[in-house]
Amino acid sequence: MNNLIKLLDGQARLVDDPWSLVREAQGALPEGPLILPLALWRERDGADGLLLQPDDEVEALGPLLSGVPLIAVEFPSFRDGRGYSQAYLLRTRLGWRGELRAVGDVLRDQLSHMRQCGFDAFAVREDKSAEDALKGLAGLSVLYGRSVIEPRPLFRRR
Repeated sequence: MNNLIKLLDGQARLVDDPWSLVREAQGALPEGPLILPLALWRERDGADGLLLQPDDEVEALGPLLSGVPLIAVEFPSFRDGRGYSQAYLLRTRLGWRGELRAVGDVLRDQLSHMRQCGFDAFAVREDKSAEDALKGLAGLSVLYGRSVIEPRPLFRRR
């Protein structure tokens, strides 16, 4: 089942995923483009995607991120919001513009807020429908606070 949603030209679409997500290095790595945890990513040449865990310090990675094609942020539980902060820091403070993907316990109700924090790809949990999750990106019609997409709060937009 392919549960990857990407924002392409402002539209959310289901797409095939060429990347293999490696959460732990055990034995030989699969062929093709890889998304690797931080420790393993540092050992390789940097052409791989990077998997950030909730405890990884994003700001310390700033100078290393220039050639990274994709960063995946792990959500171990829908109750763990540290990934939102990591995404926001990557997009605002570090100015990173590559593909930013939410992985792990990613559910429909989270997608609109994830998008506001800077995510542009979402690997919906495998036991959930990605077609149904697309509706979650419709989100709210009016955002009151600041976000990566709209940095001005509502009172500044009037």
